[in-house]
Amino acid sequence: MELRVLRYFLTVAREQNITRAANILHITQPTLSRQLIQLEEELHTQLFIRGKNQISLTEEGMLLRRRAEDIIDLADKTEKEFANREEMISGDIFIGSGETQAMRMMADVMKTFHEQYPFTNFHMFSGNADDIKEKIDKGLIDLALLMEPVQLDKYDFIRLPYKETWGVLTRKDSRLAQKSVITPDDLRNENLIITRRAIVQNEIASWFHEEYEHLQIISTYNLIYNAAIMAEQGMGHVICFDKLAPTDEHSILCFRPFSPTLETGVVLVWKKHQLFSPAAHKLLENLKEAFTKES
Repeated sequence: MELRVLRYFLTVAREQNITRAANILHITQPTLSRQLIQLEEELHTQLFIRGKNQISLTEEGMLLRRRAEDIIDLADKTEKEFANREEMISGDIFIGSGETQAMRMMADVMKTFHEQYPFTNFHMFSGNADDIKEKIDKGLIDLALLMEPVQLDKYDFIRLPYKETWGVLTRKDSRLAQKSVITPDDLRNENLIITRRAIVQNEIASWFHEEYEHLQIISTYNLIYNAAIMAEQGMGHVICFDKLAPTDEHSILCFRPFSPTLETGVVLVWKKHQLFSPAAHKLLENLKEAFTKES
């Protein structure tokens, strides 16, 4: 498969119309149609459902779209890295992060770095550890902040001098809001919303001990924003880190920490034997220096 043809395919998938896609790509409609047919023949599968005025993707077509987006992103990233290698420190740096207040520490370093190297650009991806590790493995992310527990066998890493505190995000008018801390027994018979990551669920289960079997888990989440909305609507209480959702006087939510305390470490990770762009390599050096100094 040629990158050019994959770009054609993605344009057609986006426009859902051969004529519009051909105009955008500045090629003739017959040429574009022929390229798409050849792509289907190469993959031995039907990628499109062709209607009179609209074209849509088959299930196989949707799979190829996801793969093609990753391939094109990686190709564009690689081209930019080689184009920028002869310059001093410039170009794109791709960073991933879970939802953590440790991002403030990283952002301080990034701010200083950009002031020193103004021709650099950052591209942030937010997600849980599983989503971010997948992009690291594919070469789509240079560096990432991940919360433990996390499998680190394939990565180099440093631990940050920071820990996240677990607890419950709940409405201020709830029964739990009247407590200063939350014990495992307090959550019996309460509707709970917890992280979907199995490895973290196991960590939480260890804190609950035998009470975990009695929990009423009504939903899981991967990012806190929508989970906080569910808590605002009274669906349940969110088990999460402190300081990730607004709990000030304008919010109807509050946070109560666990007792006994449950904390999670944060690590900066990158792929082993990674060949960095000069900009990404320099940022990593600055981050190592900053985090080591604060520890």
